[in-house]
Amino acid sequence: MIGSLRGVVLERTEDANALVEVAGVGYLVAVTPRTLAELEPGSPAFLYVHHHIREDAQTLFGFLHRDERTTFQVLIATHGIGPALALAILGTHSPSALVDIIASSDLGALTLVPGVGKKTAERLLIELRNKLSLPMLDPLPSAGGAKHSVIGDVREALAGLGYGPEEIREALREVPSDSDAGSMLRDALKLLGAKRA
Repeated sequence: MIGSLRGVVLERTEDANALVEVAGVGYLVAVTPRTLAELEPGSPAFLYVHHHIREDAQTLFGFLHRDERTTFQVLIATHGIGPALALAILGTHSPSALVDIIASSDLGALTLVPGVGKKTAERLLIELRNKLSLPMLDPLPSAGGAKHSVIGDVREALAGLGYGPEEIREALREVPSDSDAGSMLRDALKLLGAKRA
């Protein structure tokens, strides 16, 4: 089993794969679009790898951080979540943001993931509630004891400013989900302003 790769990025493909050469052998690794953006052709790279083996295929999934790989493995061990959906979830939300979303039952944030509708999001909330209680990913409760999703707060703020659900969903897919509410709101407003201009 391959657990990590250290080598040089040879190329990136449009379907979010990176070709990483290690000791003369090129490994094709599936990554999230965010990870792909970090892997510059010609630059050195280190990836934590999940080696996925099925009867008809072997696929390598690569991650810049160990907690991403751990979360990916938790996701694919969950009923109804395959590698493609797990990668889409991590491409939309960081591990810590995902824990926050599950803890606060933020359905709307889960529907930001391409291919996840309301019913799937409801099932994911139930399925993942007990599985994502990883010590290194535990969210901190807010001062009042109640937990609120940062993404949920930003979504509410944008709705209050008159933006529609589809506009908000598109904008929040493009901003980093692991930043604070102020930064996310600023980035989302920039994107929305550019689209309306």
